[in-house]
Amino acid sequence: MKIDLKRIAPFSILAVIAITSIFIPSLRSFADTSKYNGADIAWLLVATALVFLMTPGLAFFYGGMVHRKNVISTMIKSVVAAGVVSVLWITVGFSLAFGDTIGGFIGSPATFLFFKGVNSGGPWSLAPTIPLTLFAFFQLMFAIITPGLVVGAVAERIRFTSYILFICLFSIFVYSPLAHWTWHPEGFLFKMGAFDFAGGTVVHISAGMAALAGALVLKRRRVHQENREIPPANIPYVLIGTGLLWFGWFGFNGGSAFGANELAVSALATTNIAAASAGLSWMFFDVVRGKKPSVLGFCIGAVVGLVAITPGAGYVAIPQSIFIGAFTAIVSNLAVHWKSKTRLDDTLDVFPCHGVGGIVGMLLTGLFATKSVNPNGVDGLFYGNPDFFFTQVKALAIVITFSFVGSYLIFKLINIIQPIRVTMEEEEEGLDASQHNEKYSQGTLIVSDNGSVYETDAERVKQII
Repeated sequence: MKIDLKRIAPFSILAVIAITSIFIPSLRSFADTSKYNGADIAWLLVATALVFLMTPGLAFFYGGMVHRKNVISTMIKSVVAAGVVSVLWITVGFSLAFGDTIGGFIGSPATFLFFKGVNSGGPWSLAPTIPLTLFAFFQLMFAIITPGLVVGAVAERIRFTSYILFICLFSIFVYSPLAHWTWHPEGFLFKMGAFDFAGGTVVHISAGMAALAGALVLKRRRVHQENREIPPANIPYVLIGTGLLWFGWFGFNGGSAFGANELAVSALATTNIAAASAGLSWMFFDVVRGKKPSVLGFCIGAVVGLVAITPGAGYVAIPQSIFIGAFTAIVSNLAVHWKSKTRLDDTLDVFPCHGVGGIVGMLLTGLFATKSVNPNGVDGLFYGNPDFFFTQVKALAIVITFSFVGSYLIFKLINIIQPIRVTMEEEEEGLDASQHNEKYSQGTLIVSDNGSVYETDAERVKQII
């Protein structure tokens, strides 16, 4: 029997990690608890769970917008990141992001290898009132959702196994360095004076640029080449996903205050207001352009507002968050319209929404940040400090370049290892069936036909329709 190395490699790697973990010594948990604050711990536990909820929320959000034959394959690509990144994070990812710095560019993989010393170590310097383990798991949730965001750009044509490999390489070589640069006190962007409260650069711009790179490498779908319009499979899924994302984002931004304090309250408030104004702005702007107000428009706009407020949620005041959401929604709406006129096949507009939304959010943070909200922050251009605005611009240029080039090389490398794209036949069949041997339409439906009601196979109904 011939051994297929590509087939057995994922299980073999997981088996090696699992067996190695047996021999990692166990140390006492939280030896000194006097420094911790119970209220802060409680809030961060809730915030961590809220951010995790965003991943299945993203799955619903994306799954509802693709073709019916690709719903399951799209949703699992977001959710499977919870498995892959969790194991990577414990093994080496957290150490690369938050370990002892190597020149301000990357953490030492030896610092927290296999979570060595995390459970028994002192708290993180920027989160002194919660255990290091809780800080690590809160950050894990950010690392999980970031590659999941890229799914929307490469949906309906990327092989599942290739995407698993992308998650691994992106998490290690793009996400972890960016997290170290931005959020580690010795990271070079941190020391430069760039501010990103909850992941405008680390999460959204990196995912947006990776989405652009992926769309370029995978090229256009057949339906895109033929200008076929594909109706969303399930708009209620999109609405459910938006609600879960909005709800989870309170933990995403509010939890980044690392305590149950007034800054968390302010971040939660700006998050909600930016999402609300952006959803309305996108929907009303569509009406101005001659369209009807749509559920999709409001949902996409709300998510863009959440993206835009993320870098400045703990630095800008509540009134200005209305402008941030409304303005960014218009910019992203125009970017989506521009993209539709090009040959770029970003399936669900990840680059115009997350990439452009994150960029605009970072720039507006440089404009509207104020010490009256966060004394540990900085005043922006609007408050007489142009230097900070230009620091944000420099940081943006670095992050955009690194994220795009790094992701592009990763996609190219994967394509050398194995074909990254499904065949035309598999694409036409749908990735649910060709990649997973499952179908969104499986099961039975109650059908009404000329006054008679009966139960029939869902697949048969789809064929008739």
